[in-house]
Amino acid sequence: MRGIQLPMRNGVSASVVSVPHGAPDLLDFLSQRMPGISRSEWAERLDQGLVLLEDGQPALTHQACHAGQRFYYYRHLPDEPLLPFQAQILFEDAHLLVVDKPHFMPVTPSGRYVQQSLLVQLKRLTGCADLVPLHRIDRETAGLVLFGKRLHDRDAFHALFRDHLIHKTYHAVAAHAPHLQLPLVHASRLAPGEPFFRSQEVPGPPNSETRIALLHTDGQRALYALAPISGKRHQLRVHMNALGIPIEGDLFYPTVLRGPDAPEDFSQPLQLLAQSVRFTDPITGQTREWASGLHLTLSPPSGA
Repeated sequence: MRGIQLPMRNGVSASVVSVPHGAPDLLDFLSQRMPGISRSEWAERLDQGLVLLEDGQPALTHQACHAGQRFYYYRHLPDEPLLPFQAQILFEDAHLLVVDKPHFMPVTPSGRYVQQSLLVQLKRLTGCADLVPLHRIDRETAGLVLFGKRLHDRDAFHALFRDHLIHKTYHAVAAHAPHLQLPLVHASRLAPGEPFFRSQEVPGPPNSETRIALLHTDGQRALYALAPISGKRHQLRVHMNALGIPIEGDLFYPTVLRGPDAPEDFSQPLQLLAQSVRFTDPITGQTREWASGLHLTLSPPSGA
């Protein structure tokens, strides 16, 4: 039996966890399944009625669990830091939301951020519980993010990305490299790297491809246009680094200067911006095109 549709709480939709096999009691199961949350905190959440059964009723702390049973909870961080930035909604209609995301803000809840994530902020603002990101950009990257407002439209938009029918352009600031014959296409095989949050190029057939062009130079620095044909994790950052021109402000490439859990330094954002997007809307058939209103430390000359 499917559970009821539980309401959002402060912009956070209910998460679900299923019991793979019988457990002595619910507190034991939750503590073992999600050890990132302490046993005492799970006990407190259960006492406060913040873990729910499929019918929406509060679960009991020491109730028995059976295989296949589902429990619902709301993600919450008691000491979540505040981000000193605001996202900007650029467009909204009945099925689509287009947002300019600032640097440092994750698209979805992750790590130290839940309420400060872009998705939760937008759910809280719009009241749309079905809001879902149609693609992702790194927390460190700024710029355009598309959100779908209706679950039944999701497959149509995902098909656009799968079939390379959405044209995205990023801007990046890096060292000027006059020896490179630009524009060029860089293709390589990307795989998980070390540490776990990095990607790396490995031998084998390419699974990632980026078109790279020079837009503007200013002494030893340059502004580049990057057009990803694929969408692998950290693809643009890895490809620029492989060309010998890592993106300014990149803390992971070529070497890890600060891990993802280290304190933020808002004065040095990654100089990577999801600058424009263009596609044919699969719902309305209209041509859609937006440009970010954000800027990097090196921008195109006026009128360019």
